[in-house]
Amino acid sequence: MPRRTQLPKSLQPLARRNGIEVGYDPRFRADMNRLVKGLKGMLGQDVAAAPEAKKGNEKVVVVQQGPKYDLRGAQFAGGFAETVAGDQVGGTLNKPGGSKAEPPKPQPAVAKPQTPGPFTEDLGNGAMLDMVHIPARDFLMGSPENEAEREDSEGPRHRVQVPAFYMGKYPVTQAQWQAVAKLQQVKVELKLAPSRFKGNDLPVERVSWFEAVEFCQRLSRHTGNQYHLPSEAEWEYACRARTTTPFYFGETISTDQANYDGRYTYGNGKKGQFRKKTTPVGSFPANNFGLYDMHGNVWEWCQDHWHEDYDGAPQDGSPWIQGGDSDSRVVRGGSWFSYPRLCRSAYRNFLTPVFRNGSSGFRVVCSAPRILP
Repeated sequence: MPRRTQLPKSLQPLARRNGIEVGYDPRFRADMNRLVKGLKGMLGQDVAAAPEAKKGNEKVVVVQQGPKYDLRGAQFAGGFAETVAGDQVGGTLNKPGGSKAEPPKPQPAVAKPQTPGPFTEDLGNGAMLDMVHIPARDFLMGSPENEAEREDSEGPRHRVQVPAFYMGKYPVTQAQWQAVAKLQQVKVELKLAPSRFKGNDLPVERVSWFEAVEFCQRLSRHTGNQYHLPSEAEWEYACRARTTTPFYFGETISTDQANYDGRYTYGNGKKGQFRKKTTPVGSFPANNFGLYDMHGNVWEWCQDHWHEDYDGAPQDGSPWIQGGDSDSRVVRGGSWFSYPRLCRSAYRNFLTPVFRNGSSGFRVVCSAPRILP
């Protein structure tokens, strides 16, 4: 393959970005096809080694010959952007001296390790959805028996192996909700403005579990990615972000860190504000994964049925939808109206799936983004 510096300037940033983010950026395949198309056009004739010169208002290119190269079997992480035979693109690249060399022998393509990163979905109407990569790892789910104000439903503490996934950076906002609610209905009708507290950057609330699922289904059809509510294990793992303390901030919490009923305290914490309403998403510090508002603001729906404790719970991060109370769904994280103890990483609660109130919202999860054609 040509080096980045041998490409036209218009293609150099493209080649560099895909060299770093290949396989995890949903734009990858489209960019690769654009890159290959550009290479075809460039290599269909000898390419200038000398810099461009100007003649009047026109650019003059000095043409030199260089060694041919072969794209045969070029493979990129995340799939084949386009497999191109050498005789299809057989052009030349610049080389000082202009001498022609024999084509190199084809080498097997080796996929380089890639670091997954965040991506953004365009929902239309100016609404964007930021997704954060959550790496695969095992963690201890539940609370230790000596955690203050612990409840029996938070045990027994058990190890869970969670596969990698993507999670919404924030709870779903009212702007995002309205953009998706305008899309074609799958099963359930969605109101455009269900929330008690109004604001584009406020989390949507007064949304039932069934309506949150409908949102995910419409979003999946619109984007081509498979969106769903998090499993309870995914939610707790993402909230903890490699911490084992009651909150991802540490042993206690303050109203400078989250939106909850600050008239009450947890552990050695101090009293603070009771804002009596939701706050714009991202108003408080993120956790180590870059997720915001995992403590307080709005309760967040999970896929799981309610179970009284973790006896028999899955250990692979999947939703627990066998047995338990099928008329109740798990909610996590606490809200603006909650005592601080209810906002702990391990605290579990449940609501009926048709329930709506001004303190219940959700965020979405995506197992793996697609590669655009």
